[in-house]
Amino acid sequence: MPIEIKMPALSPTMEEGKLAKWLVKEGDTVSSGDIMAEIETDKATMEFEAVDEGVIGKITVAEGTEGVKVGTVIAILAGEGEDASSVEAPKADAPKAAAAKEEAPKAEAAPAPAPAPAPAAAPKAAASGDRVVASPLAKRIADAKGVDLSGVTGSGPNGRIVKADVEAAQGGTAKKAAPAPAASAPAAAPAAAATSSVEMADETRALLDARVPHTVEKLSGMRKTIARRLTQSMQEAPHIYLTVDVQLDKLMALRSQINATLEKQGVKVSVNDMLVKALGMALIAVPECNVTFAGNEIIKYERADVSVAVSIPNGLITPIVAGANEKSFSAIAKATKDLGTRAKEGKLKPEEYQGGTASISNMGMMGIKQFTAVINPPQSTILAIGAGDKRPWVMPDGSLGVATIMTATGSFDHRAVDGADGARLMAAFREFVENPLAMIA
Repeated sequence: MPIEIKMPALSPTMEEGKLAKWLVKEGDTVSSGDIMAEIETDKATMEFEAVDEGVIGKITVAEGTEGVKVGTVIAILAGEGEDASSVEAPKADAPKAAAAKEEAPKAEAAPAPAPAPAPAAAPKAAASGDRVVASPLAKRIADAKGVDLSGVTGSGPNGRIVKADVEAAQGGTAKKAAPAPAASAPAAAPAAAATSSVEMADETRALLDARVPHTVEKLSGMRKTIARRLTQSMQEAPHIYLTVDVQLDKLMALRSQINATLEKQGVKVSVNDMLVKALGMALIAVPECNVTFAGNEIIKYERADVSVAVSIPNGLITPIVAGANEKSFSAIAKATKDLGTRAKEGKLKPEEYQGGTASISNMGMMGIKQFTAVINPPQSTILAIGAGDKRPWVMPDGSLGVATIMTATGSFDHRAVDGADGARLMAAFREFVENPLAMIA
């Protein structure tokens, strides 16, 4: 019996992927453990290994295909004693990719929830006293283009006017005065409110088409994931923001000494490497911030795995420095350099960017003085680092001087972290940075 090879879920959050490259062809014999394909997830390109033995009878998804849903049959393996050339793809799976692409446009024609007692609409909008039945998108486009909907024939369900009907109508038609609302007008409110995200996107494109030259770029899998996860974070996690100014002079002096010592080894410690260590140690000092909110529970971590935000083409990824509180500055420097390089090449393993107990995002090298960051779910803490610059500063002896000052802002999930605990973490972080010898003692 033929064996179906399906698109695997290569990470807990993966819903679809790109079949980047086939490393086998129809007729090839594969064994368990053989690399069959390269699959691009929302974060990295990963190798897909064969589990069963047999001959590739049919490849059902061509390489380069994007948006392949997890569980979609991508190839058929001929069973023992079967003729590989006679294997056919299951008919039920063939239209899946096409159906997925067609789903968005078809959503436009779906009827909005209609009042139960309302009679079926006539194919053509009726005269003055009757309600014009049209999709919210159709109404907006008609308004923008000056099309009178009362003279448009609807091709949607029950004669509902949709986008295509408006675009096919003659533009510039003078609009008639709006009819007085009928007694049943309140019942139509749900239909007007039911504007889908697809219709909103179509509306934006329609308006731009008429006004501004532009191009449309399809979202990458990574950008879709970023949009979904950060929207989830802002909607579900009540953010609290706490900001401190931190003096960097002692840390920068220590960095110069460390790099002079490590020069022969070809290792260079950055300020950010030292800040990763400081955050790791602060999380251990204030364990109330090294947590995850999990419904009726709070998960408390005993190690500080710090996710470091790295900008890559088409998005952002957060490779993890595991046990940052325990690592030396040089070990963190080596880890961040390796992780950053492989992140930009799309070669990170899932365990190298999924997880982490807290995050750090440094935009100081871009000249940003201060910003707030969105919590990276399911974490409860992220630190936003601004640029260090010379500022007037009150010295320990009370005199006024000039020092190198950096502004750091912590974002905390208020469901799991109280403001006082967040303040303690920021104070601990500042203490480690301003007295860096404590991090190597």
